[in-house]
Amino acid sequence: MKAVILLSGGLDSSTVLYQAKAEGYECYAISFDYQQRHQRELASAQQIAQSAGVVEHQVVKFDLSLWGGSALTDRKINLPHDRSLNQMSENIPITYVPARNTIFLSFALGYAETVNASRVYIGVNALDYSGYPDCRPDYIAAMQDVFRLGTKQGREGNPITINSPLIHLKKTEIIQLGNRLRVPWEKTWSCYAGEEKACGVCDSCKLRLAAFKELGLTDPIPYV
Repeated sequence: MKAVILLSGGLDSSTVLYQAKAEGYECYAISFDYQQRHQRELASAQQIAQSAGVVEHQVVKFDLSLWGGSALTDRKINLPHDRSLNQMSENIPITYVPARNTIFLSFALGYAETVNASRVYIGVNALDYSGYPDCRPDYIAAMQDVFRLGTKQGREGNPITINSPLIHLKKTEIIQLGNRLRVPWEKTWSCYAGEEKACGVCDSCKLRLAAFKELGLTDPIPYV
């Protein structure tokens, strides 16, 4: 059995990779250099892929900074910082990258059909930080239809399945799952700021730190 794993190097995608591995899949990881502000995450993705023993790790390069429209792809847009967890979920945040997961899943689908994989794993989560429209169950369900209708495998009755095992989990539950799977958190990266140490104040850092704190654990990555 083969599976393609969307791997950013963060908590969620790393947990999903280890979950797929635990379920017995030969794992093919795919990461994206889209000229994001936080390209530091790609080093973590590489380390996680190596530690998990993936069959192959593809890094696909393209440039979403050509269009901008997000604090992650346009450095003229300031990153939000020091927001409460409630504030993060009020609206679609400026860190939303237009159509990013649709683009990512399209690449993953092409990769999966090429290597004859039956699953594509994605670490989207809709509970703790539901501001992103492309992290929600209705979006994943719609993309599953695309996978079924837009591929040779799907039309022949053997569609590639999207697995989103974290979509209904809280961040604390994801960390607990990752602990059981022995995910090396010290190799992961979540910060949006793009420096060698995590900023501790962007939305992603705040959510990560809050979850470790709630569990009484120390986040092992370096912070400013």
